[in-house]
Amino acid sequence: MSEKPRPTKLKFKGEKTKKKRKREDGEEGGSKKHRRKEDDEESSDTWVILEQPNEIRGPTYILHPSDPPICITYDNTRGRIVLHSVDKDKTEDGTQPSVLERTPTEVSQVWVTTRVAGATTINLRTGVGEGKFLSCDKHGIVSADREARGPQEEWTPVVLPDGMVAFQNVYEQYLSVDEVAGGSLSLRSDSEEVGFRERFWVKIQNKYKKEAHEEEKKRKEGLSTDSKIDEASTNKIYQAWGAGRSIVSVDDKKALKKAKKDGRLAEALLDRRAKLKSDRFC
Repeated sequence: MSEKPRPTKLKFKGEKTKKKRKREDGEEGGSKKHRRKEDDEESSDTWVILEQPNEIRGPTYILHPSDPPICITYDNTRGRIVLHSVDKDKTEDGTQPSVLERTPTEVSQVWVTTRVAGATTINLRTGVGEGKFLSCDKHGIVSADREARGPQEEWTPVVLPDGMVAFQNVYEQYLSVDEVAGGSLSLRSDSEEVGFRERFWVKIQNKYKKEAHEEEKKRKEGLSTDSKIDEASTNKIYQAWGAGRSIVSVDDKKALKKAKKDGRLAEALLDRRAKLKSDRFC
């Protein structure tokens, strides 16, 4: 008897398993709606290409279209970044998918993207082990050995016209794939321009992309609400037409004239006292 094949879908720590509900043959009322809801929930875990920088969040899969294609992984045993060839990862039928069709097959291939609310920069943390942040020093050396984040752990994602992404560090230089001695590949971040080596495909889960769109929608709605002003009530309090000319009532004009008159009298009195003191000491 053949063994039941094990599921190959990658799951993350803390991710809830969705239970499938069996339906009876006679259950038709609301079944289409329920099925559509299940499809939406299933598609929320689908890996998609991002379109805007604010969409980069949550589990993140970073690919480089080299030959063969590679992805940025973290070796928790050796505590170092490894550029893993994804040609070794095949589908269930043994075929090689295209770069855009690929999804992570190991947790070590996934980075967790976080950001401070309202910031344009992001932090990339390893998805395995104790969670180390991707960082770069002023010499362009890239590592993932820090548990705390600072300026060197901040990256600015730049979405290019073709949908690919370049990562700029705090020194305004770009993350790139570099060939070192022996033909092996490593990451550096000292490129001043974006070329082939500095371009990456970045995939996120669809639910986080939807979340980013919802936040952007609420933010725009909030701005439009805040910009509404009750002009009628405001003009009753403050009116300044022409070259800053204030429109005031008759009583206000009288009060202003009195204040000016009192001010002139006070100034004259002070001048008189000062003159008397000076005459006394002469």
